[in-house]
Amino acid sequence: MYPWQAGAWTRLQQMRARLPHAILFHGPAGVGKAGFMESFAQALLCENGRPDGHACGACVSCGWFAQNNHPDYRRVRPEALEDEPPAEADDGAESAPAGKSGKAGKAPSKEIKIEQVRALSDFMNISTHRQGLRVVLLYPAESLNMPASNALLKTLEEPPPGTVFLLASNSLDRLLPTILSRCRKFALPTPSHEEALAWLTAQGVQDADSWLREQGGAPLAALAEAEAGSREELDTLLQFLARPAVDGALRTAEKLAKASLPALVAWQQRWLYDVFALKLSGQVRYYPRYRKELAALAARVPVASLNRAIKAAGERRAVADHPLSAKLFVEDMLLEYTSCCA
Repeated sequence: MYPWQAGAWTRLQQMRARLPHAILFHGPAGVGKAGFMESFAQALLCENGRPDGHACGACVSCGWFAQNNHPDYRRVRPEALEDEPPAEADDGAESAPAGKSGKAGKAPSKEIKIEQVRALSDFMNISTHRQGLRVVLLYPAESLNMPASNALLKTLEEPPPGTVFLLASNSLDRLLPTILSRCRKFALPTPSHEEALAWLTAQGVQDADSWLREQGGAPLAALAEAEAGSREELDTLLQFLARPAVDGALRTAEKLAKASLPALVAWQQRWLYDVFALKLSGQVRYYPRYRKELAALAARVPVASLNRAIKAAGERRAVADHPLSAKLFVEDMLLEYTSCCA
């Protein structure tokens, strides 16, 4: 749990008297939803909970939980996140952890598959080991592929007794409406800039304000990027966006073909937001390091062209996880931007 989650934790305790069978925690990636849900799951399974709703940390159940082998708890997430501790998994944010390989040397899947959802059947059809609840934690919910979404929906429509589902989503509009309708929604918003900045500074992050702004105010995403210590891919994209041209689009696409495509689209969307905001109100939210370049673009690009670019980026985000060719995806993205903003 993080300092900015204290109020949300208090609100959550008010639901415990009449606990719904499924809670959908939603908010931006990188604000700590996964770790928050993990704390709540442990508290639900704890046999001697504290007055503030937190787990005691000392009972048999808490011991099992700490060792990641509680028999009444299951965690479901994409293979690409399986090696990540929940508190560090960044809610399954824009880019999956690198450097892992799946079966037969394949890249680890970024989807939750139907086999993972079906595997819950045996778990839910046997008695609990401590006569308490069963808890299933699943995130990010938008990574469910369609067969897995349908399988989960059937379970949520007829939930087994004594079972609580805790789901997290970074983007509610990417979930089936029928899944949304069967969950109680619980918002975990981005902390205030001051609160997040204070936390990052306490972690020893240098240039914390810039890292935080570039990650849309998400402190865990900012910490991860700062620890990686490189803005190379981001700066490559932003330098092109500042001076778009057809030949530059092809060269830049070559350099960024191996970058995370959802991250590239998100960075472009933030850039366009800054151009639009600067044009209308003189404000820069995400990229103050590029204020001069943003101002030059805002001065010459008509509002109608910016709107076209913003709409195109939004449509592109919906398919960024499953492109036919990463290089062609980036080329098309940059050429389309060039046609709007050059």
